Amino acid sequence: MEVKTSLLDNMIGVGDMVLLEPLNEDSFIENLRKRFDHNEIYTYIGSVVISMNPYRSLPIFTPEKVEEYLPGLDEAYRSLRDQDKDQCILITGESGAGKTEASKLVMSYVAAVCGRGQEVNKVKEQLLQSNPVLEAFGNAKTVRNDNSSRFGKYMDIEFDFKGDPLGGVISNYLLEKSRVCKQPRGERNFHIFYQLLSGASGDTLTKLKLDRDFSKYNYLSLDSATVNGLDDAASFRTVRNAMQIVGFMEDEVQLVLELVAAVLKLGNIEFKPESRVNGFDESRVKDKNDLKEMCELLGIEQSVLERAFSYRTVEAKMEKVSTTLNVAQAYYARDALAKNLYSRLFSWLVTRINESIKAQAKTRHKVMGVLDIYGFEIFEDNSFEQFIINYCNEKLQQIFIELTLREEQEEYVREGIEWTNIEYFNNAIICDLIENNQNGILAMLDEECLRPGTVTDDTFLDKLNTICAEHQHFESRLSKNSKFLTDHSLPHSCFRIQHYAGKVLYRVEGFVDKNNDLLYRDLSQAMYKATHSLMRQLFPEGNPAKVNLKRPPTAGFQFKASVGGLMRNLQTKNPNYIRCIKPNDKKAAHIFTDSLVCHQVRYLGLMENVRVRRAGYAFRQPYEPCLERYKMLCKQTWPHWRGPARDGVEVLLTDCSVPAEEFAYGRSKIFIRNPRTLFTLEERRRACLEDLATLIQKIYRGWKCRTHFLLLKKSQVVVAAWYRRYAQQKKYVKIKSATLVMQSFTRGWKARKILRQLKYEKRCKEAVTTIAAYWHGTQARMELRRLKTEARNKHAVSVIWAYWQGTKARRELRCLKEEARRKHAVAVIWAYWRGLQVRREYRKFFRANAGKKIYCFIIQRIMQKYFLGLKTTVPSMSPIDNTWSAQPYSFLEGAHTELRRIFHLWRCKKHRGQFTEEKKAVYEEKLEASEIFKNKKALYPSSVSQPFKGDYLEIHKNPKYQKLNSAVEEKVLLADVVNKINRANGKGSPRLFLLTKNNFVLADQKTGQVKASVPLPDLTSVSVSTQSDGFFALKLKEGSASAAKGDFLLNSEHLIEIITKLHRTWTTAADKDQINIDISDEFLVQFKQDKVCVKFIQGGPKNGTSAACKRKNNRLLEVSVPSSP
Repeated sequence: MEVKTSLLDNMIGVGDMVLLEPLNEDSFIENLRKRFDHNEIYTYIGSVVISMNPYRSLPIFTPEKVEEYLPGLDEAYRSLRDQDKDQCILITGESGAGKTEASKLVMSYVAAVCGRGQEVNKVKEQLLQSNPVLEAFGNAKTVRNDNSSRFGKYMDIEFDFKGDPLGGVISNYLLEKSRVCKQPRGERNFHIFYQLLSGASGDTLTKLKLDRDFSKYNYLSLDSATVNGLDDAASFRTVRNAMQIVGFMEDEVQLVLELVAAVLKLGNIEFKPESRVNGFDESRVKDKNDLKEMCELLGIEQSVLERAFSYRTVEAKMEKVSTTLNVAQAYYARDALAKNLYSRLFSWLVTRINESIKAQAKTRHKVMGVLDIYGFEIFEDNSFEQFIINYCNEKLQQIFIELTLREEQEEYVREGIEWTNIEYFNNAIICDLIENNQNGILAMLDEECLRPGTVTDDTFLDKLNTICAEHQHFESRLSKNSKFLTDHSLPHSCFRIQHYAGKVLYRVEGFVDKNNDLLYRDLSQAMYKATHSLMRQLFPEGNPAKVNLKRPPTAGFQFKASVGGLMRNLQTKNPNYIRCIKPNDKKAAHIFTDSLVCHQVRYLGLMENVRVRRAGYAFRQPYEPCLERYKMLCKQTWPHWRGPARDGVEVLLTDCSVPAEEFAYGRSKIFIRNPRTLFTLEERRRACLEDLATLIQKIYRGWKCRTHFLLLKKSQVVVAAWYRRYAQQKKYVKIKSATLVMQSFTRGWKARKILRQLKYEKRCKEAVTTIAAYWHGTQARMELRRLKTEARNKHAVSVIWAYWQGTKARRELRCLKEEARRKHAVAVIWAYWRGLQVRREYRKFFRANAGKKIYCFIIQRIMQKYFLGLKTTVPSMSPIDNTWSAQPYSFLEGAHTELRRIFHLWRCKKHRGQFTEEKKAVYEEKLEASEIFKNKKALYPSSVSQPFKGDYLEIHKNPKYQKLNSAVEEKVLLADVVNKINRANGKGSPRLFLLTKNNFVLADQKTGQVKASVPLPDLTSVSVSTQSDGFFALKLKEGSASAAKGDFLLNSEHLIEIITKLHRTWTTAADKDQINIDISDEFLVQFKQDKVCVKFIQGGPKNGTSAACKRKNNRLLEVSVPSSP
């Protein structure tokens, strides 16, 4: 492939290592450092890209800059689109070198350069959004990388004939499922577990039966639960959105999250041993709550799964044998189920994504493959996972060597250039050590797993020591090779392989189990019985109707087959390489560690790649761009060459006196052997460009001056024409203005003449009107005087007539009154006369009973008058109204008193009939307060008119006291704020005082926290003073739990109500005698172990209107009460 000529323009260091001079390891590293310090993270070896991880975001990652900074990608895409060649982009490097970000960059490049359209945009968006989903489920934090891929991914992006993406197919390789159960120190589990717990809503976590606390799950490491720069909550929202864009339905997302939650719950299941009669221990689940919740998530009967953790069924031909599992085997079964459940879920996710992003058209597609697979890993403790990961990297290094040499050789043959072989390290011997079907390590591991008898990791290591002892890349202290017997850096349970990237020490522990990857059939069948929609797809071997007694293939066999298929796929495509390098181990920007970079450059074989590239010719370029770039160096080719481009290049090189041994002509390209020749041409071109720039400036300045002169000349003509137009317009405006002035004066004179005539006519009309008005006024006044005279005459007649009629009426009235007096006198005289006659006639009949009858008549008349008088003098209906009418006669004293009593009783009955139950209770409390405090407590009279409210805090309505209301289960009879007196200083602290049927409670006013809850039976007495203060002491029973801190000395504005309700409630609840209420100005209060005397004194005006408590000594508290007015 050709090198972009833009690399030579304004480059920092050397953009293409092929042109580096001198070429050695130090200059190679120094060139990388120089470009890294200037944010140039991409360097090239021909078409191979070297990518340095910057550990920060750079402006080159925008879609507009991708094509500028990665010309290799552009070449691959154009070759795919225009030449119909399938491409593959191989991204390699060790863990933390930036391979995942490089693969994202490739996807961004595809999205940036492709066409537009609704369907094309949808496909591009789905391809891009598949990355967050796979990263969440397949990536994790390691000690070297916060977003390390723990699986291998190969994506085939399919294009149509126009170069627009149609879809893609993703293949995944070896998910590191052992990470589900155990993570090395300083590392995390897969991202999705932390994202789910951090970012899911409360309702979602409730449905999944999860809690946000990471520490509640055994499968999650706590030392690295949070990572700087990673927002798990935001990432979870991104993953949910990405799943929706890719095409996951909402119920599918819920099913996936249920399986993730089930894995977390599975890790919390613990076992305990239980002895059986046969002497063997059987495992049992300790706490079945997590098991129950997991079974509810998956829809499995709890008893079925519990049995699967306790028993194992082995089938051989027609026989079934059931054996018990001990605790260690149960934990192994649990972890095996968790690993298989998660890995199969991940495979299902990849399959589901492929269904959404696969190309719909069935025609032949162009394909660009992108390989993002685990980097080479060398940890302190390397196990089976690192072994097969490094095996995969060995295969990739092998194909890189083969394809690079083949491509270089094919280009020389294609161009007719002579080829010289270069010595390089071929790692085929290491690949053969691992994958050889007879004596390879993977073959021996499978043989150990399949052979009968006792198989352990030690037997596997013994076999390696026997067969591989003489291999030059295999090392072990137990091998027959004596040179490693004293190597103390090589433990007895380990072996070491010298990879192309360096020596790696593998601990053999766990190799056999991880290669077997066994899941007991009982667990598979239990999973198959689940009602969860995905379980039957994930565990098809659990179907009882399709029992397969064949042993499943080992993990190593499956991975070897997958890698072999991948290699065959890559060899059918044109390769493009991105070699990722990690600049430092601290994951920090701006740090370049020479030793670390040098180590990676060596094992990646980059120096050999440069030497292969420079073996024949260091620089090559098609004739047309070469002639276009350097044509100014020769007068014959400048400015235009009319013949073939090759002839022009020959003329150019001949004219520049370039030695013939420094270049060669290919069929379509010019090949330059030494970079110095190219740099010489560049120097001459740069000098020539300066001369050309001077010539261009001279010609430009002359053109600019001529253009300016012509513009001035044209402008002068235009200005003169505009000025003449302006002068004529100004003259016309002046003549027009004079004409208008003359017209206005003429019109004014004529208007004034007409105005004078109109004013004269108006004055004549006004004079006539004024004369007529005066005449009419005179006539109206004369008529008015005549009418007034007539009215005065009529009024005088009416007055005289009225006086005459009055005189006549008074005379007639006096006559009538005199006649009436005469008639009344006659009637009175006649009545006396008739009475005298009657008395004379009946005198003889009245003498015997006259006194008694007269007495009875008089008494009856007096009683009638008395009762009629009571009707009008009866008092009001108020029971407290003591007024009653005076006693009129002494003989009515008894009746008068009895009537007063009867009326009062009737009035009270009527008043009681108006009472409700609540009002009746209030009056009963008031009556009880009267019995307790009347004439005993000076504060009592002022409380009589105040109603007992009870709940002064509105505790049931106020949200501030919701917590306190829930803490008090009984009905609250009284709630008020009181001051609790401190013995130390006599000052009060506000407390909430709550009284219920069986307890009284003191709580903090601000927080509502209960400070003390005392049962009423523990209360022995209450002490108050005789004065108008609000202090009272609640004395508790000695020896009771409530009396541990002593009695309570409180102060309240509602003292009368509190003690009354307390007295009433205690009497009702305890069903005993009344509580003892001590009313005295001096009483004792128990504070913890000491008794303190509380003394009340009358204070002066300086104390204000409220009582004040003051500590006199350790045994005396003095309360100053203001004097009553």
